[in-house]
Amino acid sequence: MSSRARALALLAASAAVGALSSTERGRDVDRAAFRALNAHRSRRADAAFKGVTELGSIWSQVGGATVIAASGRRGAAGRALGAAATTWLLGQALKQLFARPRPWVRYEGEGHHRLLILKPRGTSWPSSHPAVLFTFLTVIERELRLAPPVRAGLTALAGTVAASRVALGVHFPSDVASGLLMGRAVGLLWADQGPAGR
Repeated sequence: MSSRARALALLAASAAVGALSSTERGRDVDRAAFRALNAHRSRRADAAFKGVTELGSIWSQVGGATVIAASGRRGAAGRALGAAATTWLLGQALKQLFARPRPWVRYEGEGHHRLLILKPRGTSWPSSHPAVLFTFLTVIERELRLAPPVRAGLTALAGTVAASRVALGVHFPSDVASGLLMGRAVGLLWADQGPAGR
């Protein structure tokens, strides 16, 4: 399967997760998964999630691109940042279109929701932090031809940021799942256009 075909399949899967999470059964699954991930574990776990969550911000990608450009890979840095910005803009547009309430709105008064960071702006679906980070990492891993173990580590990092958004109480599990799928898809499309994809 080509990168373009995989990207389109991932985008379709991202939309499907969003659609399924709007059904009664999907909301029940989301609620159960949210409670499990948002539950209190330890101060160390909370601190770790707080420490990694902003690695998914668009500003972190600007910082990452700056470091990569300084190492002499300006083209790779520019393409990765362009891809991340595309994902961020797509995510913001989808948030406006679907206007899904954040967890603290949905679960207000139920007594089981923990909000551990400042309330972000915007609505909930899709989660842009894991989407933006996974896009950036997808382009970089292909542009720099990183070894499989390094790629696996970067994928795990994107997954950890995704989990942090739920653990910290600002997203539903379906938000971050859709974000990861969308982020990978946009990254594949951009990487396919760069030198490493030709």
